[in-house]
Amino acid sequence: MKQQISYQATAFYHLSKQPNGEESELWVIFHGYGQLAEFFLRKFQDFFSEDRLFIAPEGTNYNYLQGFHGRVGANWMTKYERETAIENNHRYLNALLDSQLESFTTEPKLKILGFSQGAATASRWASQIGYPVDKLILWGGGFAHDLKWDGFEEKFQQTRLYVVLGNQDEFITPESIKKQEELIRVINIEVEKVTYSGGHDLHYPTLKKLID
Repeated sequence: MKQQISYQATAFYHLSKQPNGEESELWVIFHGYGQLAEFFLRKFQDFFSEDRLFIAPEGTNYNYLQGFHGRVGANWMTKYERETAIENNHRYLNALLDSQLESFTTEPKLKILGFSQGAATASRWASQIGYPVDKLILWGGGFAHDLKWDGFEEKFQQTRLYVVLGNQDEFITPESIKKQEELIRVINIEVEKVTYSGGHDLHYPTLKKLID
């Protein structure tokens, strides 16, 4: 007889610097499957500045990347009990955003980037927060197929939306591209598609254009 219980939990995140509450941009960046937030954040270090605060939350599920020892990676969910994982992610990420916004004297522009598995997580999270999203970048992935579309068009009317894909990305298939195109038609708002020459990774020149 399966039951469930709720309890207080601890999650981890990394910051680009100590916040001063005066930053004009707040970037929340989501790592991909098997990555760790600390190392994912380092990919953005050339864009660190006094006016930007990068927050890299870490998925709360951990596993060895090969076998039973060695390097460990984090992920946002698996297919097992995925709905519970999504709800837990939202509670964690909402609490994280609220805690950071408390220090700001003027509301910063919220910009969100999700890479690979983090793209689906980012799109789900962005669709349910009450804070306005200035920019949403889905890189090496796309919109979650199970997004709640009610009110999506109105919520993201003022949001700049990007889907970024490498032309040699081994995880992107014609079928997945077709599904994303169908989802984008449902959204009925403008989504800019960006491609670059490369594989399943953050392409620096493209990243620079989207951040600066």
